[in-house]
Amino acid sequence: MLTLVRSGAEGEGFVPPSAKDFELPPIFGDNVYTTKPIFLVFLSVILISVFFLLASRKAAVVPSKLQFAGESVYEFVRNGLGRDVIGHEFMRFVPYLFTLFTFILVNNLFGIVPLLQFPTMSHVGFAYVLAIFTFIVFHYVGIRHHGFFKYIKDIMFMPGVPKPAYILITPLEILTFFLVRPLTLSLRLFANMFAGHLLLLVFILGGEHLLSGAIGLKLISPFAFGIGIVMTFFEFMVQCLQAYIFTLLTALYIAGALADEH
Repeated sequence: MLTLVRSGAEGEGFVPPSAKDFELPPIFGDNVYTTKPIFLVFLSVILISVFFLLASRKAAVVPSKLQFAGESVYEFVRNGLGRDVIGHEFMRFVPYLFTLFTFILVNNLFGIVPLLQFPTMSHVGFAYVLAIFTFIVFHYVGIRHHGFFKYIKDIMFMPGVPKPAYILITPLEILTFFLVRPLTLSLRLFANMFAGHLLLLVFILGGEHLLSGAIGLKLISPFAFGIGIVMTFFEFMVQCLQAYIFTLLTALYIAGALADEH
């Protein structure tokens, strides 16, 4: 069972999983702050903190396996998402990018971890909050770098564009920078985690339901479980990719805010 709410075989027929399977009841009490996703967020912070504290506790020139793993993740974000995308000013943004990447990655991977088996980002509210942080960061960077009026002016009136074209381009640019970017950033992450978990529910709970049916259905059930296993590996790739894409786009937005012409 992949969530605390079962949507498998109920009654006489198979009840397919739906969005209701993501509406988890409180673990204790009667409020939204004691649900499984909330505890998973806190758990992710603890796991990330403990891992990197242990990895850096006895840092040596010849790294241990744990130190090597921690440094590999850091260097991937520092060099691949910071230096290569943002440029010479990248170091001051590495802490944010590193935090963002590891936080999203761990919360995504919870979706395939036994007993936990729920991707936190399949609740859109968490994705919205991360997108808002990125929204604030890259606009703040742009305003600090260019000044408020020049930054807004460059957004509204793209340099090198014929003046009559501003009638069409200016509203599109305003929508892009202040609405489309944060929405697409958050909804892409949420939709992938939601859809992936829903697919896993379909195949795993479907296979379980087939086991309770006639002999012919029992023979088919291993195929459903097999597809569920294959989908789990595919979901692992998607979870890693979505953490990378979210962080990459954040770096690109910051780089654009720092550019002389954004």
